[in-house]
Amino acid sequence: MTIEAVIEAGDTEDRLRKARSLLQGAKFGEAAEVCTEILAHTPQHQEALYTLAVAQRFDGKPLEALSTLASLIDLSPSYGRAWQERGHCLRALGRSEEAFSAYQAAVTHNGALTASWRMLGELHRAAGRDAQAEFAMAQANYLASLPPELQTVSSLIQEGRIARAEKFCRAFLQKNGHHVEGMRLLAEIGSRFNAFDEAEFLLESCKVLEPNNVSAQYDYAKLLRKRHKFEQALAEARELRSKEPGNPEFEMLYANENLAVGNFDEAMETYETLIRTLPANPGVSLTHGHALKTVGRQEEAIEAYRRAYAIKPDLGDAFWSLANLKTYRFTDAELDQMRVQEASPSIALADRYHLCFALGKALEDRGQFEDSFSYYERGNRLKREELKYDPQRLATEMQLQRDHVSADLLARFANAGSKAPDPIFIVGLPRAGSTLLEQILASHSQVEGTMELPNILALAHRLDHRRMESEDHEYPANLAELSPEDATRFGEDYIRDTRIYRKEGTPFFIDKMPNNFRHIGLIHAILPNAKIVDARRSAMGCCFSGFKQLFAEGQEFTYGLDEVGRYYRDYVALMDHWDAVLPGKVLLVRYEDVVSDLETQVRRLLDHCGLPFEDACLRFHETERAVRTASSEQVRQPLYKSGVDQWENFSPWLDPLRLALGQELAE
Repeated sequence: MTIEAVIEAGDTEDRLRKARSLLQGAKFGEAAEVCTEILAHTPQHQEALYTLAVAQRFDGKPLEALSTLASLIDLSPSYGRAWQERGHCLRALGRSEEAFSAYQAAVTHNGALTASWRMLGELHRAAGRDAQAEFAMAQANYLASLPPELQTVSSLIQEGRIARAEKFCRAFLQKNGHHVEGMRLLAEIGSRFNAFDEAEFLLESCKVLEPNNVSAQYDYAKLLRKRHKFEQALAEARELRSKEPGNPEFEMLYANENLAVGNFDEAMETYETLIRTLPANPGVSLTHGHALKTVGRQEEAIEAYRRAYAIKPDLGDAFWSLANLKTYRFTDAELDQMRVQEASPSIALADRYHLCFALGKALEDRGQFEDSFSYYERGNRLKREELKYDPQRLATEMQLQRDHVSADLLARFANAGSKAPDPIFIVGLPRAGSTLLEQILASHSQVEGTMELPNILALAHRLDHRRMESEDHEYPANLAELSPEDATRFGEDYIRDTRIYRKEGTPFFIDKMPNNFRHIGLIHAILPNAKIVDARRSAMGCCFSGFKQLFAEGQEFTYGLDEVGRYYRDYVALMDHWDAVLPGKVLLVRYEDVVSDLETQVRRLLDHCGLPFEDACLRFHETERAVRTASSEQVRQPLYKSGVDQWENFSPWLDPLRLALGQELAE
């Protein structure tokens, strides 16, 4: 940023503070004038637009405020406070039904807006919807009961302003000690920063301090699941279930945790009971569909997803789940329904972008590539805005690996680390064929397919020692401070902690966390006998396939052509670095080569892993196992060459990707 830009930004913030001060002093016209001056220089300044709308409403000009809010919502559809302000304006005009929709959108985007919950409660009660009114008022009363500082923290979390939320939350806890709600919110912040150790400690402490706080325990169980501590998560779910028998959320949690540990019969029985108990609950049918998909019961999964959208016609996740099967083809009626729901001005942001991705896939399957791309682009833009992804953060992390993890550093650990040869790491980018390689290897009698394990990422985070995002990275530079004994301990911890995912008697297992490519130096130091495979796909095909995919979580870099192109470029540079400092350590397997000559690539893969050839690896699609990634249905079918170059259908719109990749990678 230039000096002039810094000065201009500082001047804008000063003006905005002045506008807010005028607003608080009931000088509404003057506040509006200051906001208008800001917008003359920065037309898309969100806070200036919001403050202007508030000033206009208080100045008795609700129609002007609605016009300002229309611009703001178009710019930032997930800005909850803008929807709340729209509700206030519509209510002032006596347009109660429209106000209700606005308040509903407000709490969908930001569940910490007390005023919106209170208004919803009043509107529900006026319409005779007593149960809904009680729920809304309970939410409002809960939020109002929080200390003002935590109300602010909760709202900031909902708006995605996580670093600012962390600052406020830590300041509050420094003054107020072991405040359980403050600790619970800090744990949520930590989880979003992948600071899982601290988040787990905080929630475990909440349980000790307030054993009957089921909200904190529910968060604790969900975090344990996120950390793949499935047995512990199941124990917490079982305990919650005993505390509040029949609570649908706890029943759903119990079913999910049984599914995670492989208790499929118990999980399915619980889902089916929930469906009988709550036949009009779309979330139950949706989650049941996910479970059925995981275990390979595709036709039943399709029925569950259709049941979900029949209950809630704008349930974007149900349509996307059908599209995400990759083999499902939408009917004309379904396509029309998706278009109508996506175009609705009152639809929730998450439903909208799920529908956009589903429409993109549906239209791609019909060969309508221009319309398909427009929906993919819109869905990505909405998701990118929600995530507020910073491309420089991951670029910096990868550069630090190249700067600090040298051949000389790794040589210091030559005789260290766990000597166990058990792990086979499959790394790379999503949608590059890693699930295919996992399925091939898991078809071998000596190899157990597990899942994307979080252990290496968690260790890297612990080594970084960062408590706040604003702090400097300590890892990987501090690898130089590790002793050989440290490396051995970390390796043995990894082997012990991953044993829960393995069957007895299977000597090798797969860790398919793609992002582990950023930590190959660390893996080699603590597990020198582990095998590593780089699943790679050509740049244009890989990046565009990622761009088309709406991931359940993570992979924030895929939601933009420029972003995914830059990430791919950094990935290739880092893999080149690992090849230079650890020659021969990583086997590169190209997706296109697997598709064109399966047997040769299977033999290469097995040789690298020290495994004898088995014919079952060529018949990988016949292997029955739970698969939890987006490619679950694709790896249950033989290979087809038609999917390799599908990106070419969208070539006219991919120049931003080519530019980000650079000519060599793009070609």
